[in-house]
Amino acid sequence: MTAEPAVDEAVALVEEQLGVVFNRARLVWKEAADQVQPGLQPAAYKVLATIVRLGSTNAHVLADVLDMDKSVVSRQIRVLEEAGLVESRPDERDGRLRALSATPTAVERVLAVRAANQARVRAALEPRSVDELRTFAEMLRVLAEA
Repeated sequence: MTAEPAVDEAVALVEEQLGVVFNRARLVWKEAADQVQPGLQPAAYKVLATIVRLGSTNAHVLADVLDMDKSVVSRQIRVLEEAGLVESRPDERDGRLRALSATPTAVERVLAVRAANQARVRAALEPRSVDELRTFAEMLRVLAEA
């Protein structure tokens, strides 16, 4: 089946804009990491933000959720613990695992960064209708599953 040139062109535009969005996302993660703790790496911020979102978790879950190697996650957890942003204790259900939770300071900082980011996204998308936003969210879901 041959695609129409117009469809090929539109898909190329989508791909191009996704590249722009991914580059911007990397910059946003870098800025967010710095706002939480100067010098914090974006990977550590992603781990911390996920811990904040989940409430309490362990390195295995983080590795799965973030699709990261467990050794990378473990390294980032050590950095976060040393910075006083994450606490670790034996998991009540499985003593072989460590339960991880963000410190109150970390939660406060991550939520502040998240609120600022959400305000920026809201301001950019606010002119769009609810139906357009739902369609956009559905398209993102389809792309994420591709």
